[in-house]
Amino acid sequence: MRLFRATATLLVPLAAALAVTACSPGTATGRPHAPASPAAAQELPYDVRPLLKPLKKYFGVSRPKAPTSMKPVSDYATMVGKKPNLIAYYAAWGDGFDATGVRNAWNSGALTVVSWEPQTISLTEIADGASDDYLRSYAKAARRLNIPFAISFADEMNGNWEEWGITKTTPREYVRAWRHIHDVFEDVGATNVIWAWSPNIIEPGSDTDLKPFYPGDNYVDWVGMVGYFTDWDPHTFEGLFGPTVTEVRRFSRLPLLVLETGAMPGEYRKGDVRALFQGVTAARDIIGFAWFDHNARADWRLSAHPEGLAEFRRLAASDLYGFDVRKVG
Repeated sequence: MRLFRATATLLVPLAAALAVTACSPGTATGRPHAPASPAAAQELPYDVRPLLKPLKKYFGVSRPKAPTSMKPVSDYATMVGKKPNLIAYYAAWGDGFDATGVRNAWNSGALTVVSWEPQTISLTEIADGASDDYLRSYAKAARRLNIPFAISFADEMNGNWEEWGITKTTPREYVRAWRHIHDVFEDVGATNVIWAWSPNIIEPGSDTDLKPFYPGDNYVDWVGMVGYFTDWDPHTFEGLFGPTVTEVRRFSRLPLLVLETGAMPGEYRKGDVRALFQGVTAARDIIGFAWFDHNARADWRLSAHPEGLAEFRRLAASDLYGFDVRKVG
């Protein structure tokens, strides 16, 4: 879905790294095992495997200025009755790694997801190495911090509204760029990153095949879905997300995450909120969702509709949603 986003200029801290003890190894994912000794844990990146498919669901949000500032998150927690443990934000290509924000979120028990948007450079240029100095600097900063976070690069790539979408580039170039970025991070040793490949949902009447855009299971940890309850949709979870889940399962069995979602205010929002929770709750392979709590093109903020907010608060109280990411493993 086309949304108008503002990205803030982020800082690249040059301070000493924050040492984090690695979690115990989780299920096999092809990633290297975490070091066994505390001394080694300070030298090698955090083992993210236990965070990939946790026993409980991620309870996420995106709000302006978070997580560089955590006040929007604490205000949201007060409003919905539960503290988020997944915080998504948007960064432009060229922005520095927001170590302060990632650390702020982690210290509150939450994981950060960065939606990285290459608005000023072509995917071909990225794939050919034109930004390698920038990528290495970013990856080294991430490795120094040694805190897990997720990257969703060039999401909604299957739509026609983004600079990196289907009218501006090809699936082949998208995959080349994704794999190149991933390889640079691997070469630097920044394996504390979770890679979230995030297409827009398949909309009614669309015949877009997602498989050509997929970088492959060796380059992806989560499949993130971007989809909103709007006036045209069937107002059911299956109707909105089902075709995309079916399509993705043709080529990957990785965990699914509703990375960006919301519901338009009005008569349907209460039911849409209920449909979202019911769908995520029922699907064992969907590990959570993040609510887009912004006023952008439409007012997706929960505060815009009291009945929808009350329903959201009621359903968020379930023990299935939310956990301290620092205690997984």
